[in-house]
Amino acid sequence: MAKYGFYVNADLCIGCSSCGMACKQQNNLETGVVWRQLYPLSEEIYPHRERAFYSLACNHCEHPCCLEDCPVSAYTKREDGIVIQNPDACIGCGNCVRTCPFGAPRLNPVTHKAEKCNLCFERIDAGKLPACVQACPTGALRLIDLETFDEPNTTQFPPGFPRKPEINPSIRFKLPSQPHIVRRKVEA
Repeated sequence: MAKYGFYVNADLCIGCSSCGMACKQQNNLETGVVWRQLYPLSEEIYPHRERAFYSLACNHCEHPCCLEDCPVSAYTKREDGIVIQNPDACIGCGNCVRTCPFGAPRLNPVTHKAEKCNLCFERIDAGKLPACVQACPTGALRLIDLETFDEPNTTQFPPGFPRKPEINPSIRFKLPSQPHIVRRKVEA
């Protein structure tokens, strides 16, 4: 059985926010509610901020603290690794919001309940890609099977991303390449 996760290729991401807009539209999110967000990399990580981004949502962790810390069992984890949050069961206590080191669950200001990315499990079950992945014009965001994923030069914990191996987030990154600077010889 597949173990789904996200792959973020910072070399290919152009910062267009198509992934976040597709997520918002697919899930009919309220104004002010964001499940997938584009984060520019700081200059300490990559000196060319206008060209380096990570598109992040829920990481569908192997050992999700949101599931473990929810007092009403509003979270379930499928065999394929997808962590689903049931907003009808949520009481709005915010435990999941406080304990997730990645900031994935967020309180909806209208319903006062937690919400998060569910990896578009309905679309996956229908043989489609998650809306965010399908909307990415450059292929910077991909759905991967962690059981078979084997791409060189990737990492699970890039600079600036919380290092939480005990939770084991189901996400992999390709770090941005440093641009080559071409210096022209100036003739006198």
